Amino acid sequence: MTPSRRHFLATGLALPASFWLVPGAFAEELTKTPKQTEGPFYPDKLPLDTDNDLILINDKTTPAVGEISHLTGKILDAKGNPLTGAVVEIWQCDGNGVYLHSGDSKGKQKEQDKYFQGYGRFLTSKTGEYYFRTIKPVPYPGRTPHIHFKIKKGNKELLVTQMYVAGHAGNEKDFIYTGVKDKKARESITVEFAKVKDSKLGELNANFNIVLGMTPEMD
Repeated sequence: MTPSRRHFLATGLALPASFWLVPGAFAEELTKTPKQTEGPFYPDKLPLDTDNDLILINDKTTPAVGEISHLTGKILDAKGNPLTGAVVEIWQCDGNGVYLHSGDSKGKQKEQDKYFQGYGRFLTSKTGEYYFRTIKPVPYPGRTPHIHFKIKKGNKELLVTQMYVAGHAGNEKDFIYTGVKDKKARESITVEFAKVKDSKLGELNANFNIVLGMTPEMD
């Protein structure tokens, strides 16, 4: 039986404390997450369903094609303080390499996964935490696997960046990834996808903390 959508939206907010910990995340000098291009495929029309579960759309029971991944992290300011009430947006191509954008999906209706939401957003908690259930990103011609992120607070857009899969062979050939010349900055956007212990569905965990290059006003 396919787990209910409500179950994942609820349990995603109550993960064990160890799920969030990343060694060195609160070192004296935090590595600021580098800004990256938004690219041409930010949705030109947002889906009706924009929650943090990209695997299931509305009340449908058929899941998207791909490796189910639990994507977590914190949004921090330049001093390492958690950013409360920030909107975290993500978007990525589906398991067939097609984005939720008319410029990419046009003429590809047979290829596009109609069960993949393609876009989601989440409002950070008091501890700056966010959670998404999505698929492990896949490559498409010209790009290594990645997930796009946009962080907003109020009317301000604070950062646009991308997250990459650690160890993927396409990383070193990707011009956007290699465009980040600073080693620590590049490492900060490179994330391990680890198997969830005892998961019968072969689920994965990925943790991506984002450090802003400024300390936004908190009002």
